[in-house]
Amino acid sequence: MSKAVPPTAGIPVLILKEGSSRTYGSEALRSNMTAAIALAEMLRTTYGPKGMDKMLVDVLGEVTITNDGATILDKMEVQHPAAKMLVQIAKGQDDEVGDGTKTSVIFAGELLKAASELLEKDVHPTVIINGYKIALEQALKFADEIAKDIDTEDIETMKKIASTALTSKAVHGVREHLAEIAVKAVKQIVREENGEIFVDLDNIQIIKKHGGSLADTKLIYGIVLDKEVVHPSMPRSVKDAKIALIDAPLEVEKTEIDAEIRISDPTLMRRFIEEKENILRDLVEKIASVGANVVICQKGIDDVAQHFLAKKGILAVRRVKRSDMEKLERATGGKIVTNIEDLTENDLGYAELVEERKVGGDKMVFIEGTKNPKAVSILVRGGLERVVDEAERSLRDALSVVADVIKLPKIVYGGGAFEAEIAKRLREFAPSVGGKEQLAVEAFAKALEGVISALIENAGLDPVEKLSELRKAHNQPDGHKFGVNVFTGEIANMEELGVIEPLAVKKNALKAGTEAATLILRIDDVIAASRTKEEEEEKGKKGTSEEEE
Repeated sequence: MSKAVPPTAGIPVLILKEGSSRTYGSEALRSNMTAAIALAEMLRTTYGPKGMDKMLVDVLGEVTITNDGATILDKMEVQHPAAKMLVQIAKGQDDEVGDGTKTSVIFAGELLKAASELLEKDVHPTVIINGYKIALEQALKFADEIAKDIDTEDIETMKKIASTALTSKAVHGVREHLAEIAVKAVKQIVREENGEIFVDLDNIQIIKKHGGSLADTKLIYGIVLDKEVVHPSMPRSVKDAKIALIDAPLEVEKTEIDAEIRISDPTLMRRFIEEKENILRDLVEKIASVGANVVICQKGIDDVAQHFLAKKGILAVRRVKRSDMEKLERATGGKIVTNIEDLTENDLGYAELVEERKVGGDKMVFIEGTKNPKAVSILVRGGLERVVDEAERSLRDALSVVADVIKLPKIVYGGGAFEAEIAKRLREFAPSVGGKEQLAVEAFAKALEGVISALIENAGLDPVEKLSELRKAHNQPDGHKFGVNVFTGEIANMEELGVIEPLAVKKNALKAGTEAATLILRIDDVIAASRTKEEEEEKGKKGTSEEEE
């Protein structure tokens, strides 16, 4: 008796679209982990005060030299989907707390390295993920326990926090100066509403001008406009300025529909031109009648209107960005007016001085001594354009950490002190977890020490020796304050050295790194769609050009 043949026997079943590729099981997991670890390894050399810089050249040949983690990952065109996850994690860290991007990515890489060792011992990815979650929960509790409350009115402590964020940057030499500027700028824009503290860093305007040195960078209690006064006959400086902020064109606009005016008599032509002048004269008269002696206009100002404004002794600037107009509104106490006819004396802003000055080779308008400087400007100087760009990125990190600590006034110690203490406490906690999860908790502690190793290696020191010295120091009373002084190679008290960081940055880096690692560990199947015809042709062209070279 013949056996019944299953209906599907010998018939190939196609589930995926033709050309699609599928990688699954341990192969998919290994591929994803390798890509993410490779990206973390690339960032590893930039970590810490002794970290190196990266030079990034885009398709247009534009060069960026930086060691800012968020910038490096943003400018790199990362292709691998797993590596892209780390880029997104870093972006999230940057958006949330503004610093600690490298810490989060390097930590994610170290977690994956530690996980790969466990996978070789046949520990299931789900067990590792559970262990990492338990470890993260405990790590965050330990972080709160070792954190120290600070007084945000203590300017010296705030400067140390900003200075620590700047230590690993290219602006290391002038970090004290930039730290002071960062603290003053953030303190100026803090506002309290219903008992809650708000710090909107968009209220700090950063203007870059190369020329001079980094030490010439200064804070201006007001706004700087990268524009010049529109007419040569206008005053270049106005004291006790009453400022009209206008979001309307000071010109006679053309009609939207095509119109034809037939003039047969020359006197009509004259009247037509005079009428245009009269409209503009009336607008200027209106501005002058409310007492304005400075006009900041978001739109254009006609040549004729410029002439009338100059005759009235009014300083005018045109085509100012909307964001700058809003900052001026906050700083001067004025109101942006969209219809000049509605302008009143109450709409005018006030500044002690509005002045056009030459900075480098360009003219700029400085609006200083404003009524309520809840928006301030930082004028960044530097010898090279690349230096100025890097100084701006560094300043943004310093501003972010000061803002973080104002929102959550708790700090922890840098130089690897925080990671070493959390790792030590997790190792003590691990046996209470038991089972294979205990191995994952210990792996989490090892990953934290991997971050410290990056710091030590970049300083040219021996990681094994320094880590054992650091562990020993953490067994003392007040051990959580001890970290690696990368400049001398000694294990030192970070509180005495003033190496302090916001708790918010460290906690966020732990969360972001763990999320990225567990997300990658969860993937056991990668199904890639087939390339489009255009992509294949493009790839073929690239391959041909590379062979020719």
